Amino acid sequence: MRPRLLIVLLVPAVLALAGAGAGYWLAFAPNTPAFEGERSVKIPRDAGFEQAVDSLEAAGVLASRTSFTWMARLTGWGSQIKAGHYTFTAGTSNYGLLDKLRRGLQTPVRLTIPPGSRPEVVAAVAGRHMAFTSDDFLNALYDPELAATLGTDTTHLFAFMLPETYFFYWLTDAHTVVREIKETFDAFYARERERAPHPPDLSPEEVVNLAAIVEWETDHEAEKPRIAGVYLNRLRDGWPLQADPTVQYAVLAAEGQKRRLFFRDYAIDHPYNTYGFRGLPPGPITNPSPSSIRAVLNAERHNYYFFVANGDGTHTFSRTIREHNRAAEAYRQRMRQRRAETQQDG
Repeated sequence: MRPRLLIVLLVPAVLALAGAGAGYWLAFAPNTPAFEGERSVKIPRDAGFEQAVDSLEAAGVLASRTSFTWMARLTGWGSQIKAGHYTFTAGTSNYGLLDKLRRGLQTPVRLTIPPGSRPEVVAAVAGRHMAFTSDDFLNALYDPELAATLGTDTTHLFAFMLPETYFFYWLTDAHTVVREIKETFDAFYARERERAPHPPDLSPEEVVNLAAIVEWETDHEAEKPRIAGVYLNRLRDGWPLQADPTVQYAVLAAEGQKRRLFFRDYAIDHPYNTYGFRGLPPGPITNPSPSSIRAVLNAERHNYYFFVANGDGTHTFSRTIREHNRAAEAYRQRMRQRRAETQQDG
């Protein structure tokens, strides 16, 4: 074979191989920076191709914008990218990136509802993790039609926002999130009430109402059933609850934050002040944790009507006002001694 003919035959083959190699590299070579674990990216609703690429770059997912763009144009997949939250590992190719984005293979986001919170706080948490705003979440909580379909009202709906960790697709709307959390609560409540040997004769709204008070009374889970028992004794016998957390709630509503309570605060004219009104307050003061709900459903049966703080987060329980006054005086003495010791150290 003549050299010139050989060259004529070899050049197209080499070019074909080079083209195939370039195509393979464009599609399947890694196109992410090196990083540990996973990185996530959120593609906004109605985002165009360029905005989607901007999001990938901003999230530190994309190594070469040029090769990704070429791959998207050659395949036509750039126009098929779907909005949502996605996660990628290092070493993902253009094919892998585009295939996940065009098929909408989203990764759910993690949403943890904090216990003992206010609606505004939970709404802010949800707004940081989801595509909707905190106002969208609050609007859902106070939507009377949504509350009615969930078997409750807007006064109590927030208390059914069970503090747990949930997984939602990022673009899920606020009404759906509230609905699914309430349905999770319903399943939890039915299960826990069935397990309780002697659940109180209270509606779910009354249970979360009382559990919300228990939630703000103590962080010690072992004491919660006993505290719940104190309040159930008072309710049974027609006593006012005289629950400090309800006074704290009234102060919070008036001043925007919690603070130390003073004697004058117990006379606040507020419907939630259980020193001024008998029975449960009109609604829950917070969203109680699962342990506080269990504490009400499994409240201790005892003869305690009073309790006072010990200064370490625990409480001393009393059956009579005389016992209670002695315990309260012992607490005040401890506090005076502690202040004196602090001043000496200073």
